[in-house]
Amino acid sequence: MTKEIRTRIAPSPTGMMHLGTARTAIYCWAYARHFIGGKFLLRIEDTDQERSTQEAVDVILDGMKWLELDYDEGPIFQMDRLDRYKEVVDEMLEKGLAYKCYATKEELDALREEQMANKQKPRYDGRWRPENAVGREIPDGVTPVIRFRNPDTGTVTWKDQVYGEISFENTELDDLVIMRGDGIPTYNFAVVVDDLDMKVSHVVRGADHINNTPRQINLYHALGAEVPEFAHLPLINGPDNKKLSKRNGDASVMDYELKGYLPEAVVNYLARLGWGHGNDEKFSKAQLAEWFDLENCSKSPACLDPKKLNHLNHLYMAEADNDRLARLVRPRIEARGGVVEGKADLAAVMEITKQRPETLEALADVCMIFYRPLQRDEALVREVLANEQSLKAVQLFLERAREVAEWTPENIYLVLKGIMDEMGIKMPVVAVPIRVLVFGEKISPVFDKTLALFGKETVLANIESGLAML
Repeated sequence: MTKEIRTRIAPSPTGMMHLGTARTAIYCWAYARHFIGGKFLLRIEDTDQERSTQEAVDVILDGMKWLELDYDEGPIFQMDRLDRYKEVVDEMLEKGLAYKCYATKEELDALREEQMANKQKPRYDGRWRPENAVGREIPDGVTPVIRFRNPDTGTVTWKDQVYGEISFENTELDDLVIMRGDGIPTYNFAVVVDDLDMKVSHVVRGADHINNTPRQINLYHALGAEVPEFAHLPLINGPDNKKLSKRNGDASVMDYELKGYLPEAVVNYLARLGWGHGNDEKFSKAQLAEWFDLENCSKSPACLDPKKLNHLNHLYMAEADNDRLARLVRPRIEARGGVVEGKADLAAVMEITKQRPETLEALADVCMIFYRPLQRDEALVREVLANEQSLKAVQLFLERAREVAEWTPENIYLVLKGIMDEMGIKMPVVAVPIRVLVFGEKISPVFDKTLALFGKETVLANIESGLAML
């Protein structure tokens, strides 16, 4: 492609960074990275001053950082560009492309009620268009808004990169407010000026923006500017196939970090919610950038499936670097009251515990036997040692373990194997009571490796104190 590819993600800092915004950011990032020299931009659309907060800006920046969606330009804030919007509005007023409208809120409310009563589509009636306002007295104390003079006739058509050809009749569109009385631009106007100035080649966003697109295309034409390509993405539904809400799974991207998901798993999962590459379920970000195209995005809404995300996260955790997992899991262990310092090496613990849990939170739970004080139930100790064979096997293990010079999983297993062969018993007969005595639990990660990580002195001391409970 000869044209420079420039995509952007442009969230409003009025709340959390939702999954839909994150997926759009992933697609915009992937499309830009698919092309040599492609650029990905971050713009913060903060013109809603009543709802925009610095906290929400931080959430967006944190979400982008956590997802590792590196952007080439930005963040660019719309409130830093008010002079530019005014400059364009002034030019449009001068050329007759826009006009001042002095209609009050009360007037517009009354117009809307009248139209609805007559079963008409509510729309501005153009009463302050210059030709309609001849002789009309400008009311005192009313600060005008600026409206774009939308074409009266014709059709707005574009080839959407996802949905194909879409058309709107100009008779369906009224004269859009492009700047409020306080000098702050409206969304549809600001986004056109921004995308024009930032040379955005492809506007990728949710399908809920389709109705905005014909208005924006008319603004591009009025400004004599090239219209970018548009791609509208179907929305994400909850597991119940209904619109996402807090009740059915909608959450901030950063909530997924708190719940113990790896960012690469979330990126992979969200990328598959509405796009695919054959039967590939798991792929790296590099592969996503290599494979991604807009034409293969689905036209139908995707549904969240927590089980699929959990499975994917499990796969990524199982192959993750142990030192990295240790850094991520340590604060979770400490939040549970565990003490990591001076105990089993956490990276080594990761190696033997990471294969089964689906989240970092679940992994931290599994690891707690290494880092919490020993908690044994006396009744359980008596239960697992009630079998004479189990008691004898534990006593033999204690005796022979004292003689082990090098406390390794291999040597520990040899001791266990010798006892099983000698007594003609299976592993659970000896392993279950030792687990209860040493860990306080009937189950544990890989038995010999767990004993090795506990350390010889701790293992022997815990068995001795457990036997003393009989």
